[in-house]
Amino acid sequence: MKLVLTALLLVMAATVSPGRAQTTLDKVSFGTNWVAEAEHGGFFQAVADGTYEKYGLDVTIVPGGPNENNRMLLIAGKLDFFMAANTLMSFDAVANDVPVVTIAAMFQKDPQVLLTHPEFKITKLEELKPLTLYVSKEGISSYFQWLKSEYGFSEDKVRPYTFNPQPFLADKHSAMQGYVTSEPYAVEKAAGFKPGIILLADYGFNTYSTLIETRRDLIDKKPDLVQRFVNASIVGWYNYLYGNNAAANALIKKLNPEMTDELIAYSIARMKEYGIVDSGDSLRDGIGAMNDARMASFFDKMARAHVVRPDVDYRKSYTLRFINKGVGVDLRPKN
Repeated sequence: MKLVLTALLLVMAATVSPGRAQTTLDKVSFGTNWVAEAEHGGFFQAVADGTYEKYGLDVTIVPGGPNENNRMLLIAGKLDFFMAANTLMSFDAVANDVPVVTIAAMFQKDPQVLLTHPEFKITKLEELKPLTLYVSKEGISSYFQWLKSEYGFSEDKVRPYTFNPQPFLADKHSAMQGYVTSEPYAVEKAAGFKPGIILLADYGFNTYSTLIETRRDLIDKKPDLVQRFVNASIVGWYNYLYGNNAAANALIKKLNPEMTDELIAYSIARMKEYGIVDSGDSLRDGIGAMNDARMASFFDKMARAHVVRPDVDYRKSYTLRFINKGVGVDLRPKN
């Protein structure tokens, strides 16, 4: 089911920062890759608090879901921007001559984790090797190949993860994949214990996550619009993390009734605790930051792990043109 949110907005010149009034707003469509949740909060915040309006944009957010393919709608010209999961999607686009480009990375850290039973007191990634690992099909073809290449993990220990925690809960000698913003909460609710958490980003899985993608032709024809969308989305994320996010959360719950206040609060707290959105380069360059060295580093790791072909020109997958400008850093609390 395709649910849409439209921000009807006003005020702003055809510049990249709010200022002079303009009589009409530029209509923009943005597709997410899953149903509405706190992990998309900054975009909903920019709708709810009028940030997109201040940047001269009338933004429609089109949530994704199990039966939606918003990336295909982007490629087909039906959407203007898309929220991609991580940098591997960017590399894959280049490998398959898909004309999309990553223009911002809203998450500095990928939220992928492996969860453990607390009685084993596992504190290091390497300590997971003797355990049965519940990993999804997508995980096997991506981060687990890196675990094999960089840390010597064996697929003999892997069992299929079907997004059901029960096999993990029933086997104390196991670990289960998840996102730090959601699965630990689900495990605690189902089993009454707080699982151990190993965040892969803290061990070198340095992909960017929650990317903004657009088509090359939109960059060529409307760079000002692209810049304004990026800037407004960045400001939305600062306001969502550090400001009053009640209105954004109300929109999220309206689109996805399964979202509760408790789960949303948990997700936001974990994003802050683990520096998912605002850490590393973003502390200086602003949320959305990327850099060439890190892109090269992650590509080299994925090539060594045979996840991507070494001859792919990964540099075509992204541009730094619209980020690293310090937009919104003044909105971060001083303490």
